[in-house]
Amino acid sequence: MLVDGARHQLDLIHAETARRQVTVHVLLDIVYVSEYVWAAAHAFHPPGPTEAETWVAGHLTTILHGQAVRVATEITAQAEHAHLHGTKRDAADACTGYLTGHLDQLRYDSALTAGWPIATGAIEGACRHPIGDRLDITGARWGLPGAEAVLKLQALDDNGGLDEYWDFHLAREHQRLCPASSQAECEIKPDDRKSRRMNRSSS
Repeated sequence: MLVDGARHQLDLIHAETARRQVTVHVLLDIVYVSEYVWAAAHAFHPPGPTEAETWVAGHLTTILHGQAVRVATEITAQAEHAHLHGTKRDAADACTGYLTGHLDQLRYDSALTAGWPIATGAIEGACRHPIGDRLDITGARWGLPGAEAVLKLQALDDNGGLDEYWDFHLAREHQRLCPASSQAECEIKPDDRKSRRMNRSSS
């Protein structure tokens, strides 16, 4: 899983994986990491010169090799040697704090060896197309609840789970609309299920 490092986001992931008893590998999107490194670079070098680019490239390469602790240590030492203060020291400290606070999510060496993505750009782009194909149609006007419901149905259909879900949905509606004493008399017939699916598809 690729994340931006927000603590609330990580807490939700840990809670869900514990509840489902599954193991996932969580990585910080390298783009977010690079933003912190660039901000720290500008604390030592003015924007523009190649010195800043070289500084960032060197530290990001070290991070990609799984040595984020080394980068944090070097930035802290450089900040102390340069006697940084104010906003510049804040930028350097923010970078080192971000790195040392997320060491478990900075194992890029293992991720790259396994062939995993380390940035969400390609994933976000792939997600954007099915959403656009379904929602971005002429004359369509969507509210958030309706758009979310349609996208959930689309995801179920794409993953082959729509028929199973629809049977579950009809059974729940049956329980909701028919009192328990008369449910046997209100049994949903196969033809009714088929017609409802056809109505759903047309809408």
